[in-house]
Amino acid sequence: MSGEVRIAEEDPGTPEARALLDAGAAYAASLYPAESNHLLDVDALRRPHVTFLMARIGGRAVGCGAVVDHHAEYGEVKRLYVAPEARGGGVGARLLEMLEATARGRGLGLMRLETGTKQPEALALYRRMGYREIPSFGEYQPDPLSIFMEKRLAHPPS
Repeated sequence: MSGEVRIAEEDPGTPEARALLDAGAAYAASLYPAESNHLLDVDALRRPHVTFLMARIGGRAVGCGAVVDHHAEYGEVKRLYVAPEARGGGVGARLLEMLEATARGRGLGLMRLETGTKQPEALALYRRMGYREIPSFGEYQPDPLSIFMEKRLAHPPS
């Protein structure tokens, strides 16, 4: 899939967004038991402290992700997903960069995430983007199928 990637804040309740979210949920369910999946639903993604982004190529929705502002303490990456036909072209990295920029814009200096042990491509992306493993955080409990990561965000020069 080729073309320019455009990323913008969108409503997670649109049919295109729901299709990506459903595909991401189905993928997660194929890898992990329900108790190891920590997915936000559309209503949670519409809350004021959450920013939901969609990536498009040629107008077609190919990826999504959200950042949750946890009481100005840290941002959490949620629902990062790229459609299989758009993988390998940098869409995931671009989404992650935009989520980090959104967090910085909210005054957050730290990003955290939870991902699964059976997603080597996601783990490679996060490590390449500067995320490091940490113990469980927030409301998460330790889980042998989960990996918890964080990254300090550099603030742009004033």
